[in-house]
Amino acid sequence: MTYRCFELDPTASRDIKENIYEVLAKKYGMSIAQSKANTERMVQMAKDVGLNYQMDTLILTNTFDAHRLTMFAKQKGLMKEMTERILRAHFTESKHIADHETLRELAVEVGLNREEVVKMLASDEMADEVRADEQTAQQYRITGVPFFLINKKYALTGAQPTETIFQALKKVVAENKTTG
Repeated sequence: MTYRCFELDPTASRDIKENIYEVLAKKYGMSIAQSKANTERMVQMAKDVGLNYQMDTLILTNTFDAHRLTMFAKQKGLMKEMTERILRAHFTESKHIADHETLRELAVEVGLNREEVVKMLASDEMADEVRADEQTAQQYRITGVPFFLINKKYALTGAQPTETIFQALKKVVAENKTTG
């Protein structure tokens, strides 16, 4: 699996005053109660696979620098580790993932060099790489995450049960056997 950069809202500010429920309600034209119910379904799906999402304390922010850090980690062979560490920090630990000190600490935890990370975050390094991933997402008309693209042909969008993903992969393998 390859992770790609995708900002849900590239125009988001670093410090967002609204909580997740308010933002989702406004974005999708629903009530706060509906937003909480939809979010709770996602939280339950996460719980079913051993993740403890803390949506009430989630810190909404602009994720561009976190994406730059993942691209930096990719160069060092640590993209998977960095991505997963940032996601855990964001969804289960309620860390501010636009804060450079937070990002530096997370990077060090996964084995990146602190001084190199400080230098990278202080620059615009990796910005072009992030934007290239986002442009690819636009070409595929991706509008949300998670989004799974299999063989550049089959797409699964949204949080899907493991069985749905498994069945999709089985179908792709079977089709490849008959056409390959």
